[in-house]
Amino acid sequence: MASPLHTILRRQSSSSSPPDTTPSLSQLISTLIPVGLVALIMTLAFLCLRRTQKRQYSPRTYLSTLRPQERTPPLPSGLFNWVGAFNKIPDSYVLNHQSIDGFLLLRFLKIASVICLVGCFITWPILFPVNATGGNQRIQLDILTYSNVDPGAGSNPRYYAHCFVAWAYLGFIWYMIMREMIYYINLRQAYLLSPLYANRLSSRTVLFASVPGDYLDEVKLRAMYGKKCKNLWIATDCKALQKLVDERDKVAFKLEGAETKLIKLANKARLKSLKKGAAHHEEASLDNNTDMNGESGSAAARWIQPKDRPTHRLKPIIGKKVDTINWCRAELERLIPLVDAEQAKHRAGDAKFVSSVFIEFYTQGEAQAAYQTTAHHLPLHMSPRFIGVNPDEVIWKNLRIKWWERILRNAATITFVVLLVIFWAIPVAVVGSISNINSLTDKVPFLSFILKIPTVILGVVQGLLPSVLLAVLMALLPIILRYMAKLGGMPSLARIELRTQNFYFIFQVIQVFLVTTLASAASTVVTKIINSPTSTPSLLAASLPAASNLYISYFLVQGLTIASGALLQIVGLILFKVLGKILDSTPRKMYKRFSSLSGLGWGTLFPIYTNLLVIAITYSTIAPLMLGFAAIGLWLLYFATRYNLLFVYNANIDTKGLVYPRALQQITVGIYLSIVCMIGLFGVSKAAGPAVLMAVFLVGSILFHVSLNSAIDPLLYTLPQSLEVEEQSLLALEDGNTNGYGKGEERVSNSDATLKNGNDTTHTASNDLPPAPHKQPNFITKWLFPNKFTDYQTLRRLVPKSFAEIDYTLEVERNAYYNPAVASPTPLLWIPRDEMGVSRQEISHTSKVIPISDELAFFDEKGNIKWDEDERPPIYQEKIYY
Repeated sequence: MASPLHTILRRQSSSSSPPDTTPSLSQLISTLIPVGLVALIMTLAFLCLRRTQKRQYSPRTYLSTLRPQERTPPLPSGLFNWVGAFNKIPDSYVLNHQSIDGFLLLRFLKIASVICLVGCFITWPILFPVNATGGNQRIQLDILTYSNVDPGAGSNPRYYAHCFVAWAYLGFIWYMIMREMIYYINLRQAYLLSPLYANRLSSRTVLFASVPGDYLDEVKLRAMYGKKCKNLWIATDCKALQKLVDERDKVAFKLEGAETKLIKLANKARLKSLKKGAAHHEEASLDNNTDMNGESGSAAARWIQPKDRPTHRLKPIIGKKVDTINWCRAELERLIPLVDAEQAKHRAGDAKFVSSVFIEFYTQGEAQAAYQTTAHHLPLHMSPRFIGVNPDEVIWKNLRIKWWERILRNAATITFVVLLVIFWAIPVAVVGSISNINSLTDKVPFLSFILKIPTVILGVVQGLLPSVLLAVLMALLPIILRYMAKLGGMPSLARIELRTQNFYFIFQVIQVFLVTTLASAASTVVTKIINSPTSTPSLLAASLPAASNLYISYFLVQGLTIASGALLQIVGLILFKVLGKILDSTPRKMYKRFSSLSGLGWGTLFPIYTNLLVIAITYSTIAPLMLGFAAIGLWLLYFATRYNLLFVYNANIDTKGLVYPRALQQITVGIYLSIVCMIGLFGVSKAAGPAVLMAVFLVGSILFHVSLNSAIDPLLYTLPQSLEVEEQSLLALEDGNTNGYGKGEERVSNSDATLKNGNDTTHTASNDLPPAPHKQPNFITKWLFPNKFTDYQTLRRLVPKSFAEIDYTLEVERNAYYNPAVASPTPLLWIPRDEMGVSRQEISHTSKVIPISDELAFFDEKGNIKWDEDERPPIYQEKIYY
């Protein structure tokens, strides 16, 4: 997201004027016209394509790979009539049918828009007239900024307006952060304690990392936790087994590709014979006459020569050439028994243990008790502990990390990220220098040969290449940060996203905001500072507010082009259409591309939006006009994100909403930056009184922040015992017991008994909860008392009650927390069915080695492979709600 900002910065820097004549309004118009035009074109394209490209713009409404309860109701197909139906779908639909993370992302964008909008109501009526009549001879939009207030000979009393408006607005933001923290805590507790989630395997399983060797013993671990312990999995070193599994799967899919190619060649020959006039029943359709038990390949041999069968070399270029199908069958006959034998050893515990253990308890309460209790008498042993880890999200390679190694990895990766953030300007500067070849060749003479290349190519090098390289750099950054989080020892994808969120936010604030702001401000005054060093304070005080014009343009770009681009997804559409035709040569590849929905990287998405809000808050009293553009831009991003979450995206990683309080904490950076900037500007303007008052507010903010964290932090990762009683009462109400407790206690005890017998249950009662116990509040009351009107009992009614049946087979429960290499079954091959019987004969022979099917895949009249998109193919795997 830094690319548009750097582009705007280069454009404005190249035409910068002295601070007293900054053409801010003309810059705004010059940005708005092209950006608005591009956004309009992309929006119109989206409106047209949405009607025909259903897979790209509304896959969540019909994909057979989604359960009915996971789908979103389809919208009308008109150009504009869908907007009304879209607005009627509540945000809570994302919570009930997808994930809590997606729901909280929408809430964050909505809250961010509200913060900026309320900021307009607080700052504009006071600061606009104060700034506009400040008498410092600014022009155009700069007349509405802090820089238009003339400090005069002494302290200007107008600065007190900025001070007290800052108090009011920043105090409001502090309250909003506290309010949203309370909301999240109650929502998280309602979400995790509801029967749908409390009975899930992950909710009852604790991961212990850095377990010492003498405790990697099932007997000792069961002695520690007694009868509460239901199942446990001691992680094993699966490096050798993983290689075998990878080799088996590679050979299996190679065989699948070769079988598909053979059938496709035979079908092509059949179609060719039909064009020559061959009788359809006698020569072109030999399915009924094909001998399934005949010699392997005999059916295909009727249509193609043996030399045309799929072959490959065992080594590149010089290796022996072999028949791919026969070779793969022989290899699988060797590999499959080896893999099965090794998997059996790991299940039996006859393998090297690594220092991590998963322990499943009978109830969520017992798991929470184990999670909240210190497990080992030595520091950093059997720690850190994690609860609610989905088996599909585990980073299995990191389970072997010992406590001392974790410390070193954390220190090394954090140091690397800090250095990366600090020195990121170097590669960006190198890329930027390419846009000015003449200056570059003057400083680096040996590059002068570049000037000799043709003018057209030189224009591409100076114009297009820097933008492409900068885009590549920005695309690589999230990959690097996620890798650092993984290298630091995070045990799950969710934890990697949370660590990445911290890393990426630091980068956004320092490189995208602070460095760019300072560069923009310095570039306008550097000449005058050189000529008159003593005027530095007053010049910086004037130029820092002027730098806000850059961010007004930035919010325009984000709100218009980024939001409309997110709706259009033109790159995804092209890749889906083009790459699908080029690369998808088997039914499996076609099905995976068709059924796989794009996911969202919470760790790199939240920081971008958080930084936008930080920028708006920082400039709220310096250039309050920015708040209006920020409110509009954030709302447009909310609209686009809401559409994509409801109809396009899927939540592949579940942080249980922990990205939300982290984003709320990061908003406070904007508060502190705003306070520090105001203190600095008051100091430069020699306004001692307002500077002291802002310093007092800074101290108060720090004290409030510390108190808030001390109250909230214990509730972010644990569940309190007191809510178990509340949950019993709600379950009783769902069953129709109006007194709330007696029947609920009986029900919970029955549930616990069932769980201890080894079967999970899910509450599927048809009765809904009655309305919340308090009266329906008005808007003001609800906003002022979140602890009362967004409490546990109220938000519990938002949580889905019977979204999916939580019932695990014995095999699923037994294999849940084994390394995937241990539980990986032999893959089922999927090939297309043909009219000649070739696929049937290949299945007859290949099935003796590995499972294979040709159901629901076929050839059309042009010889293209198709599959029935309305049905679930044989390779479909039901999603397990761990």
